[in-house]
Amino acid sequence: MPDFNSETLQAFAKLVVTRMGSGEEEAEEVADHLVRANLGGHDSHGVGMLPTYVRLLGDGLLVPNQKLRTVVDFGALLVVDAGRGFGQRMAAEAVRAAIARAKQEGASVLGLRNSAHIGRIGTYGELAASAGMAFIGFVNVADHHPLQAPYACRDAQLGTNPFCATIPGEQDAPVVLDMATTAIAFGKARVAHNKGVPVPEGTLIDGEGRPTTDPTGIVRDQVGALLSFGLHKGSGLAVMCELLGGVLTGGQRADEPQHNGTVNSMLAVLIDVARIGDPSSIRAGVTTATAHIKGSRVAPAFEEILLPGDPERRQADSRRQRGIPIDETSWSEICDAARKVGASDAEIGRALAG
Repeated sequence: MPDFNSETLQAFAKLVVTRMGSGEEEAEEVADHLVRANLGGHDSHGVGMLPTYVRLLGDGLLVPNQKLRTVVDFGALLVVDAGRGFGQRMAAEAVRAAIARAKQEGASVLGLRNSAHIGRIGTYGELAASAGMAFIGFVNVADHHPLQAPYACRDAQLGTNPFCATIPGEQDAPVVLDMATTAIAFGKARVAHNKGVPVPEGTLIDGEGRPTTDPTGIVRDQVGALLSFGLHKGSGLAVMCELLGGVLTGGQRADEPQHNGTVNSMLAVLIDVARIGDPSSIRAGVTTATAHIKGSRVAPAFEEILLPGDPERRQADSRRQRGIPIDETSWSEICDAARKVGASDAEIGRALAG
């Protein structure tokens, strides 16, 4: 497969989302989010999600053009229900509202519940950082078979339950920690399955709880589980994402009936750094602190020291020049999804031709 430039891929993604019934603004937001994920090297959360979204739409588990419903609006606290709306837009709108509230109050606490898949969580941390906010987000994943086996569990009991923390930095380079609480994201197992390659050791167990590197079972047959990262530590963070992101917000939980969909709920804390100190000084402090860490000697078997957000920025710079690679299996699935929502081969060709 040839590599795609980001503008071409975004036009194609926008075509598909529009054909799913989304309005212009929503289609643009979703497409931009997906392609940004691809640019940053997170292909698991990029345009390869379109077939899943088309399936969810057909099953009535994703609602285009949905509106956020306010549940709680009290001081610095906002809780909104997304009603299975397109997650990339629902979450972005909710975070923008939380940014505005933090500008007023100095900080805000956001509960977003019952959204369809909200995509790469780091996008919302970056959105907050661009507005001068520190951001901490706990997200749960519900409405489909569990994927994560917590520490000492043989069975999958939780979703991949991502966590994100960001702080603004100098030169528009925030520090962005964005990670699933599993050793790898499920989407990375899907990408590995489509490419026909194994996943890293220590990331997956089969249906009997035995270690495996073959993603076929969990991707195709819904058998087995992803392991938490860092043994009991990652598992503990996954549990807190379930309790804070799911239970506290009133969102759907992993223990509730499932409909083979994807529902995300998130608890996020946003802090206006300007209310704590001089923003320039804080950004400079981030630069000094991170430079101190990178001032260490590089450990054996490593080439350099990278901090959260560095790999994504580097990958984005590279992919803007080289293009975004998509494996043949994934691309075939994406084009089939486009056809399912009524896009003709001629329209697909025109979108890809720019």
